[in-house]
Amino acid sequence: MEQPASHQPSNPNPATILIVDDEPSIVQLCRALLQPEGYTILEADGSSDALKICAKHEGPIDVLLTDLVLPPPGFQLASSSNEFPHVHGHELAMRAATMRQGLRIILMSGNPDKELTSHGIKRGTLPFLQKPFERAALLQLILDVLKNPPPTLNLNQGKAANDVDWFG
Repeated sequence: MEQPASHQPSNPNPATILIVDDEPSIVQLCRALLQPEGYTILEADGSSDALKICAKHEGPIDVLLTDLVLPPPGFQLASSSNEFPHVHGHELAMRAATMRQGLRIILMSGNPDKELTSHGIKRGTLPFLQKPFERAALLQLILDVLKNPPPTLNLNQGKAANDVDWFG
């Protein structure tokens, strides 16, 4: 039986997407929506797992789709002895982008204005997906992000830790 055209992979060279969310249902939903389109899915339930995947995954990782709010399981400080700390989604994006050249970033949150402001992120500097989202919005955002060159980080010294400029 032939599948409808909308369920055939739309990309002949499917990308690998790392999905990070502390809510398993969001990770499962993203996988269910993206795998039938031909994307390879990597999953992490927090920033520590995601950083380990970025460091150890042998293949490419094209897109990091991460929740902005990633609560740590317990109080933990980033230190030289802990190379995979639990950090919020924006910090994860910065760390992952320095580990994986060419990584594209999509942030997601259920309360974007509050969360973006609290992390010092200007709206529009990185692609953003508001939860809850529809299948079409997720798929279109992934396609749009993959069409454009990856952002580059400008880690200017002398700024606050969360004050990072992203350039598209």
